[in-house]
Amino acid sequence: MPRPPDPKTLGELKAAVGAGSWLDSPDSVEPYLSDFRRLYHGATPLVLLPRSVAEVAQILRICNREEVGVVPHGGNTSYCGGATPDETGSQIVLCLRQLHRVRQTDAANYSMVIEAGCTLAEAQAAAREADRLFPLSLGSEGTAQIGGNLSTNAGGTAVLRYGMMRDLVLGLEVVLADGRVLNGLKSLRKDNTGYDLKSLFVGAEGTLGVITAACLKLFPLPADTATALVGIDSPQRALDLLARLRTAAGDQVTSFELMPRLAVELTVQHVPGVANPLDQNSPWYLLIELSSPNPHQDLLTLLTATLEAAAERNTIVDAMLATSIAQAHAMWKLRESVPEAQRRHGASLKHDVSVPVSAIPVLIEEGSALVHRLAPEGDVIAYGHAGDGNLHFNVGQKPDTDIKSFMARGPVLELAVFDLVESLGGSISAEHGIGRLKAAEFARRADPAELDVMRDLKRALDPKGIMNPGKVLCER
Repeated sequence: MPRPPDPKTLGELKAAVGAGSWLDSPDSVEPYLSDFRRLYHGATPLVLLPRSVAEVAQILRICNREEVGVVPHGGNTSYCGGATPDETGSQIVLCLRQLHRVRQTDAANYSMVIEAGCTLAEAQAAAREADRLFPLSLGSEGTAQIGGNLSTNAGGTAVLRYGMMRDLVLGLEVVLADGRVLNGLKSLRKDNTGYDLKSLFVGAEGTLGVITAACLKLFPLPADTATALVGIDSPQRALDLLARLRTAAGDQVTSFELMPRLAVELTVQHVPGVANPLDQNSPWYLLIELSSPNPHQDLLTLLTATLEAAAERNTIVDAMLATSIAQAHAMWKLRESVPEAQRRHGASLKHDVSVPVSAIPVLIEEGSALVHRLAPEGDVIAYGHAGDGNLHFNVGQKPDTDIKSFMARGPVLELAVFDLVESLGGSISAEHGIGRLKAAEFARRADPAELDVMRDLKRALDPKGIMNPGKVLCER
């Protein structure tokens, strides 16, 4: 079990990174002690900001020898407390923000090597400079870092076409708990030499090692894009339209985002510069985007024809197609501002879940009934990536209700929602990870054999248990 570092160990850790790359005063470490949602507030005697892989390796060698817990820290956008030290003050924080170089861009190979401390927006910009696309897209991309995206297997708005972060990585450089460096930065699409080690660390949330760099897949830049905001009367109609779109456009369907009327109303109400461009107040809305690297694809005509055919069959109620980049950006701002609108509106109970795409209507219908019964002070705001089955099944506090009574409904409602998701063959964590928030539920619900294998891997790679203690796997 990890133990608190003594003054000698703290001094050795400071020396490993040198002057200007460590923090230990209460004011300077404070920003590293709370998670994004303010669910947890921990303590630490030291925050380290290494500038090189060699420094990360030296830090872990010292911490492993002295059995000191290490909490890797990126952009601090985790919704599950995955990058927050515990309250004991015995864990050090390892911040990767100074590892922020783009080491290589290989346009011909459609790949780039980038360090873990680069933000997602910086990675996207580096790809564009090479006339390429890195397709991961998140609302927090200006803050979220590549290391955190990998460690949580981030998803976002383009999973339907490009997949999760796991699908976008070719190789990893990882510092193991004992300080050894696993140099797996190959840029190969085909490599059948043994186990696929990189997959162990994607989604492991820093519990097996520290990702310091990655070789990522790049794609052709879109040369033709078509975007539309569509009004529909039910989630089942959304699935009908998705099937029609995929038949007409194949993998050119890049995004398919579902929003309820309430989410749109709250966003227009609380976020400046956001508007609903549709005349009719539909019960549900879809934000659809098609894209292609072929400039002659004429996706606007294809999307228009598909929506017209859907309207003739009463699949959709209303639609507006973006005829300019500004209009497309305005539609995306409406979708991407939903979390901000929820925060401004009041308290909320959040559930990041996924089910088979075909089960989305059942999840919404039966989940809404659970909310009506178990949390009557709340309104259902179920929105998100309908094209890949991931919904943020959130519940917002109704106006003029007691916040303490509302928040107290959380644990019972969460269990009921997770039971429903499980019954539908879904997952209690779609793209935000497990962290500290869901570790107990994960342990209770996961297949025992699966948990045993995970614990065996943890013991093999981190026998002293120093890597991000208390996250993902509950100790026993």
